[in-house]
Amino acid sequence: MKKILATLFILLMAQLSAHAGKIDRTIFSSGINKEAVSISVKDVSNGKTVYSLNAKAPKNPASTLKLITLSASVDTLGKDYQFSTKLYKSVNNDLYIKLGADPFLTSFNIKKLFEIAKSKNIIEPKNIYIDDSIFDNVEWGEGWQWDDDLSPYMPKFSAYNLDGNLLKIVLVPTIKAKPVEIIPDKFYPVTFMNLVTTGDNYNLKISRNTNISPDMINLEGTIGKRTEIQLPTPNPKLYFTLRVKDAIRANKVNYYGKFTSKQTPTDKIYLVGEINNSMSFAIDEILKNSNNMVAETVFKLAGAKFSSSQGNLKNSQNMLNAYLEKIGLPSNSIKIVDGSGVSKNNLVTADFMSEFLAKTYNSDITNSLAKAGEGTLSTRMLYFKDNLRAKTGTLSNVSAIAGYITARNGKVYAFDIMINDPKSTSQEKKTLEEYILRDIYELRR
Repeated sequence: MKKILATLFILLMAQLSAHAGKIDRTIFSSGINKEAVSISVKDVSNGKTVYSLNAKAPKNPASTLKLITLSASVDTLGKDYQFSTKLYKSVNNDLYIKLGADPFLTSFNIKKLFEIAKSKNIIEPKNIYIDDSIFDNVEWGEGWQWDDDLSPYMPKFSAYNLDGNLLKIVLVPTIKAKPVEIIPDKFYPVTFMNLVTTGDNYNLKISRNTNISPDMINLEGTIGKRTEIQLPTPNPKLYFTLRVKDAIRANKVNYYGKFTSKQTPTDKIYLVGEINNSMSFAIDEILKNSNNMVAETVFKLAGAKFSSSQGNLKNSQNMLNAYLEKIGLPSNSIKIVDGSGVSKNNLVTADFMSEFLAKTYNSDITNSLAKAGEGTLSTRMLYFKDNLRAKTGTLSNVSAIAGYITARNGKVYAFDIMINDPKSTSQEKKTLEEYILRDIYELRR
């Protein structure tokens, strides 16, 4: 009997070795340096590692980090959490806009709040205050890159979140070889250096020289049809204040004073109206569309609730560490400095990520991961159909993917693949990820 068990063990190890060799050959044939690739694959039924490569080496996880920070944040806030923006009136006829940093708040919502105020005959307030005490005044993450300043995927995040913290600009062609017309969707005091002409091709370049002026944007190139672009709001507080002014004018509220920051009193005050949005919106937006502003906001809100104080990075890190301790996952091998994975200062090991996924399998968050054909996987991993649920991550020189795959043998594996390589293109990295996952899919253990 012992000989039979020994033989079976040897055969099993040989099979695993052969399969590990197949993944190694896939990496070798890609031309990407093997040392730039970290992989960890675990069987979720028992947590055992079935394949690893450089799995203990800290690497940048890009947006796959959102799996960890979102899980911790929702555990702290609760999946039924409501982002809330409230309008209060005091007995002194003062109005207070109490901000909840709602990442889904819109200009229409602000107008709605003042429409409610008008319906209650509040048309001539003495003062209007904005309570922004929920967050500190840090609007960008540690280690974010200055050259991403104009990326619509990296807007600032703050208590003043509004309209996704993006400015919508429409470029309208005119006569061939003549400058296009620039039409902002809403007023904001920004100057455009218009060097865009009307032509047959699309070739648009956007830049800003902050040394000269942060409110001057250079547009150059050629467009042939009406084009809509989005740019991060340089000053979210100013943008928010302008939209409050729009709402006041639209509802014929008589107020011409300043908008001062002030905390909402706890007594002699009543609620006029509120706007709420569900955490379920945030979960989908973060996991499927990898929205950085929403991820950062949720992470900061969770830090605020955990500490019962103002939202800031330190409180969010303390919240995260408490969550990792709660699920029994040591955090000494990682460094997390933001909620979205945008920072190049984030470091995670593939072994840590796969262990995290194995421990949180079938949680509210991991069950919400994108399938092949959804969100950031809308054109990727279609080979796997419903057998894959994952979160992607992309930064300059970095590509990553983490999640779960149901192999042909019926087993579910938690996996993490991180490729930190400056010499290969983004597409080459993503192609390698898919072929590694095909090898994992064929596991026969």
